[in-house]
Amino acid sequence: MVKEALRELERGVAEIIDKERIETLFKNYFEKGENFYVKAGFDPTAPDLHLGHTVLLQKMATLQKYGAIVQFLIGDFTGMIGDPTGKNETRKKLDRQTVLKNAQSYKDQVFKILDPNKTVVMFNSEWLEKLGAAGMVELTTTFSVARMLEREDFEKRYKSQTPISISEFLYPLLQGYDSVAMKCDIEMGGTDQKFNLLMGRQLQRVYNVGKEQAVVMMPLLEGLDGVNKMSKSLGNYIGVTDEPSDMFGKMLSISDELMWRYYELLSTKSLEEIATLKEKVSKGELHPKVVKEDLAQEIVARYYDQSVAKSAREEFNNVHKNNELPSNIDEFEISGAVWVAKALVDCGLEESTSQARRDIKQGAVKLNQEKVENEQLQLEQGDYILQVGKRKFAKLKVV
Repeated sequence: MVKEALRELERGVAEIIDKERIETLFKNYFEKGENFYVKAGFDPTAPDLHLGHTVLLQKMATLQKYGAIVQFLIGDFTGMIGDPTGKNETRKKLDRQTVLKNAQSYKDQVFKILDPNKTVVMFNSEWLEKLGAAGMVELTTTFSVARMLEREDFEKRYKSQTPISISEFLYPLLQGYDSVAMKCDIEMGGTDQKFNLLMGRQLQRVYNVGKEQAVVMMPLLEGLDGVNKMSKSLGNYIGVTDEPSDMFGKMLSISDELMWRYYELLSTKSLEEIATLKEKVSKGELHPKVVKEDLAQEIVARYYDQSVAKSAREEFNNVHKNNELPSNIDEFEISGAVWVAKALVDCGLEESTSQARRDIKQGAVKLNQEKVENEQLQLEQGDYILQVGKRKFAKLKVV
């Protein structure tokens, strides 16, 4: 069982520090029934999770099967400072009301993945607010400015004379102190968090916690473009609260090559099952689109249910294979003749008329299932079906 647990742990992982400790934790669970504690911190700077976040959550869920109690840390205190990782300027502070609102949204979503009976939701304001001025000063003595400037993002900003606030130096120290207060055995994070994750190990030594956390780093999931990491700001994300049809359609838009990475990091299928699928696709026994649809259905079912996922698949195929319309289309009404570009914006299909015009020129806009050729088209009184791309539809009534 220990070997099986280690194999599942290593699946898709970018780096593990102190694998031997993790092996001992598994062994103690199987032989003595001893649980261990896995920490992952989330700064509630945005209210919704996307599939990039779930790579970490799913690995935590896997560890729950092998004895882990997940300490899901809401960084309500550190969130008001802002994690400087990868940033080229000081981040704006979040007000407490926004932090708590976003934290609640995270809590509502993570239990779609994590076992609530093996999860403890924690807020680091509980101990960091008690640290006080004296404790904060003591914390700053544990690490030098020179060492802090070894961090790549700080080093770049220092050399380019871009301001770095003292609070940003405090952030990795406070994240490390979380590990002291929580007495965790393993901390998990993305590869971009390595400096902060190692800080936890060091501070557990400094404060004589009696243990040094192992570190598990997960890769950053590429977004729909297959190049940049999944990010809301880049618009290449799949949100766990997306509508089922949107989630399914976005999954189908990824490349065949990227599909296998999504399988490895997101699917609950075993590595053997994935290898079999890959072999069948390479031999021409399975079409990659079918395999991609299976993955899309699995993901939608995870955040909704199997019947909803099946319906999303059927509707996708009806729309794209049979040129039928979706069963549920938002309806809008506009008084008086309207320019087609403005109608697209008013119906929420485009962000701006300039973007609408670009999409019309590229042949991505349809009116009643016919491509719009004239970007100056005026829609007179009547009923219309507007479409942008393959997934955006609206019914418009001009009165």
